Amino acid sequence: MLKEFKEFAMRGNVVDMAVGIIIGAAFGKIVSSLVSDVIMPPIGMIMGSVSFSDLAVALGEGEGAATLNYGVFIDTVINFVIVALAVFMLIKGINSMKKKEEAKPAAPPKPSAEETLLTEIRDLLAKQ
Repeated sequence: MLKEFKEFAMRGNVVDMAVGIIIGAAFGKIVSSLVSDVIMPPIGMIMGSVSFSDLAVALGEGEGAATLNYGVFIDTVINFVIVALAVFMLIKGINSMKKKEEAKPAAPPKPSAEETLLTEIRDLLAKQ
């Protein structure tokens, strides 16, 4: 059973998927940092020194009251839009490369040595 698992885990698709997940997680952290540390502060400053992560509505009175954190939701939506845009651009680029590859005319197959020899014989006979 251990041998089967090792064979499964070492197949190309599983390894590729693992690499994709790891890179995706790192990309997600980069986008989160971009949104919360680079994009949102200027937007908050334009809106009057408001930090989006602090935007919330208290749903009750007192210290332990629940809050509706819509500012964090706005950050998350912006994160999603940036990630979706990046994935869209990546897929668009891949599709463009595939179209270029498909549009290339297929090179005619090289004649075999036998066909080349027969062609030479034909050409010599035609000259006589």
